[in-house]
Amino acid sequence: MTKVQGSLLFEDVAVDFTWEEWQLLAPDQKALYRDVMLENYSHLVSVGLQSSKPAEIFKLKQGDQPWLEEENTPGQNSPDVP
Repeated sequence: MTKVQGSLLFEDVAVDFTWEEWQLLAPDQKALYRDVMLENYSHLVSVGLQSSKPAEIFKLKQGDQPWLEEENTPGQNSPDVP
């Protein structure tokens, strides 16, 4: 029997995409990703394993892009690069 080491969090089951990876997905794949991530979060909440709402869930519910960090579109320079 395997012992659980700690509480399961949304971040443990979430799939993250880079901007470039997200651009390669078809609209149906993006919709499926959104539905699955929201359902995963809902399941965690229903069993009491998630007390706060991750930023990804806020973004997905608003229809925003799911990646966590702002990424530049191709051809743009980062504000930190001179």
